[in-house]
Amino acid sequence: MESFAWLKPAALGAVAGAAVLAFVGFSWGGWVTDYNSKKSVGIAQASAIAQALTPYCLERAKSDPASLQIMADLKAAGRYSRSDVIKKAGWATPLGSTEPNSDLAQACQIALGEAVPT
Repeated sequence: MESFAWLKPAALGAVAGAAVLAFVGFSWGGWVTDYNSKKSVGIAQASAIAQALTPYCLERAKSDPASLQIMADLKAAGRYSRSDVIKKAGWATPLGSTEPNSDLAQACQIALGEAVPT
């Protein structure tokens, strides 16, 4: 039994080292869990799609016969309801879709809002 006296301190050191390594890795090392990784990818995908479709939304805004009224509504709308105006106008509904894209509506209202003073 004397020959295994080193086993208990070695095991405790290994466990403590693993705990410290995990803490440092997740806190400062940039490690992420699978859930957070998938969440980040989903956010990046939605942002990329909105960026790619923003010119489509802006073109729909230019070609819509009711664009003057909608732009007036956009100017009158509050900061947090502007994307709803874009959704209601149908400018944020991509081809082949029946529902407006919220991320596209947000990106479009920002692009249109640069021309509309608050």
